[in-house]
Amino acid sequence: MSNLRLIADVHISPLTVTALKLQGYDIVRSTDFLTATAADVEILEFARVEGRIVLTQDLDFSMLVALSNYDQPSLITLRLSSAKPDVVTQRLLEVLPNLEQDLIEGSAITIDDDSVRIRKLPIR
Repeated sequence: MSNLRLIADVHISPLTVTALKLQGYDIVRSTDFLTATAADVEILEFARVEGRIVLTQDLDFSMLVALSNYDQPSLITLRLSSAKPDVVTQRLLEVLPNLEQDLIEGSAITIDDDSVRIRKLPIR
């Protein structure tokens, strides 16, 4: 069982969210609490207040996290060659167990097909 609390933005498939839930992750979709048109900054603030990690494929979040100068929320940005839910889910299940401490401490993490890049927050 993971201690990670995640929030997936609208670019993450509900199928991936469900699959992660079935594996014991505490994950919700941003649309469970915010409108489907909520601004990225609103999602980040919700995640910060609620102690959740943002899971996204949207590159705008990285810039917003860098500019915020906060050490939370942590951010996971997916840069995979395929956005198919089964591919995304499999990659997340491969790497998330090894990233838990970095995410708890505050990090911006980029996951691509064969690598994981970790930047500690706040980004200076």
